[in-house]
Amino acid sequence: MQSGIFPVCSAGRTYAIMDQRDPKGEDPQPSFQELMGEVKRLDHDRVVHRHPRPQPVPVQSRRDEARVMEELLCDPRDPEALQPGDVLSYHRPGLRRPVLRKLRRGQYSIAAELDLHGLGSEQACHALAEFIRQASALGSRCVRIIHGKGKRSSNQGPVLKPLVNRWLRRCDEVLAFHSARPVDGGTGAVYVLLKGLRE
Repeated sequence: MQSGIFPVCSAGRTYAIMDQRDPKGEDPQPSFQELMGEVKRLDHDRVVHRHPRPQPVPVQSRRDEARVMEELLCDPRDPEALQPGDVLSYHRPGLRRPVLRKLRRGQYSIAAELDLHGLGSEQACHALAEFIRQASALGSRCVRIIHGKGKRSSNQGPVLKPLVNRWLRRCDEVLAFHSARPVDGGTGAVYVLLKGLRE
């Protein structure tokens, strides 16, 4: 049979049918082997599983954090002997004034909050470190930490307030902090601005 178009009659009508073969009589569709291309034969029947790599552990950061905690716990009170009503305020050099003003006024939305009431010094240190670590990992920009005013502490003054003051100053993730507005806890809490904020 020759390739080409052949007329076919049916019920008084004529249809054209195209011959699907090429002039040599070969099927124009590629074979299975041609479709597969180059396939490399395996010399075994085992499945090789690739295990995901473990997450990197910031060993040096953890060591630095542990050292800072040790120093804080040895002497949890500031040499300046903070009083319950004292305002806490700190910022890294170079932070712009509008950012600080906005922080003081409590105009940043609070992404997370930590309440340290009822915790001992060591528990508070660990809770604070974990809280800041998680907040930073989640991309939080401003958080609130409630440390209390320490009015029920001994005659030596508040314990948690100076501890928070000192720890936050040494934390690399912290850009600034300031005592909260009265509606948010006043001098018993601080707004903390974390790295990554773009103003």
